[in-house]
Amino acid sequence: MALPLPSVYRRESVGQLYLEDAARIAEEADRYRRAHGIREAREDRHRIAVLAIDCQVTFCMPGASLFVPGAVEDGERAIEWMYRNLDRLTSLFFTLDTHSMFQIFHPAAWVDPEGRHPAPFTVITAAEVRRGRWIPLLRPESFPDFTAACVEYCDALEAGGRYVLTIWPYHALLGGISHSLVPALHEAALFHAAARRTDAVFELKGRSPVTESYSALAPEVRRLQGVDVGVFNARLFDTLLAHDRVYVFGQAKSHCVLFTLRDILRECHRRDAALLDRIWILEDAMSPVAPPPLDPLPEALDFPRVADRAMAEMAAAGMHLTRTADPVPA
Repeated sequence: MALPLPSVYRRESVGQLYLEDAARIAEEADRYRRAHGIREAREDRHRIAVLAIDCQVTFCMPGASLFVPGAVEDGERAIEWMYRNLDRLTSLFFTLDTHSMFQIFHPAAWVDPEGRHPAPFTVITAAEVRRGRWIPLLRPESFPDFTAACVEYCDALEAGGRYVLTIWPYHALLGGISHSLVPALHEAALFHAAARRTDAVFELKGRSPVTESYSALAPEVRRLQGVDVGVFNARLFDTLLAHDRVYVFGQAKSHCVLFTLRDILRECHRRDAALLDRIWILEDAMSPVAPPPLDPLPEALDFPRVADRAMAEMAAAGMHLTRTADPVPA
């Protein structure tokens, strides 16, 4: 039976910025725990994990640089689902996209021959880097010839069938408000921690300046010119899949959620395909990035269609598509 929403939650706050009141949340959670006989998480026999991907201000708050249309409503459904199933959700995991000004996908990292930075949503191809259409400003010490490394990087993206190198608006800058978890979701995490007496886990991703990291588990490219630039996060994968069930939601359906699910799919097939039965995708708690205003629109940039097709592929592979109104097992 679903639990009632606590008095500290206000639906209208999901799309707002404000300071969390941790003391008030903890006090209410303690009263709620006693009133509803909620056990400590460590007592759960059927252990359920929640993987919330990049539910940050930069993606989920209207007016933010990479706001995903639909993210506020997704947040309302996800947060209410978390509260109503508080006694069943054992562990909460939150990934945080984490960047700086000079990363390979930000405008500051590139100039054209006239010294102009690329506009957001510019696509940079290996051929353009080869002929000097775009010149990298990054100068990592690990790469004596970083232009050659960028060509290799773009070639790897294009050959791997992933999204080509895209220049994104500055987003999720470490230390800034846009990097933060949505306040209402943060309060739900604090409420769960106090009521079930277990802290949420926060995973930073995307710190490498020389590769994109859509997935919560691995960067787009792991090795450039013989130099390791990122690894698969086996620790996070192992921790998640040690649970009996893993619910996944977040932003955006077409990018960070999708690429995380693809890495989960790939690793489950490598280890044991039966693990895919543990993955449950909360379809109504995620939305795709809006497609760029291009005419004609390349199929690869039709993000809503890409996301819908991919979710169908995940279901066919053995994952479960579900919604926040569906029951969660006790």
